[in-house]
Amino acid sequence: MDLKDLMNQPEDGQEGKKESPLKSLEKDLELYSESIREVSTEIMVEGLSAWPIFIAHQHKVDLGELILDKDELNTSWSIHASTLEEFIEKGIIHPEKKDRFIKHFKRPEDFMCLFVIVPEGANFVFYPYK
Repeated sequence: MDLKDLMNQPEDGQEGKKESPLKSLEKDLELYSESIREVSTEIMVEGLSAWPIFIAHQHKVDLGELILDKDELNTSWSIHASTLEEFIEKGIIHPEKKDRFIKHFKRPEDFMCLFVIVPEGANFVFYPYK
């Protein structure tokens, strides 16, 4: 799923009333892109994981390691770095779904894998590096 797909989904009967918070995420990702790519490369080169995952959130999250703090950077979203292995360990991805997840994982050299957390829920999004 792409970020644009999530942003263009109107809520029940509320078409166009409220701008999606994901618009601000897209703006922040423009700023964060190079830093996220560097951390992704580091995770893979150091052998921590072949599947880096970045958690995008606006509240406190106990998953991964904080790499970009919205309060320090005066932005809307914070980013934590994690891995597929941690997502399995914490029960977010069921071990039996690991192969399916890997099959759909886009090239980490070209796309950041984001686990976007919003009040309505969370979803995986692959967003291209700039």
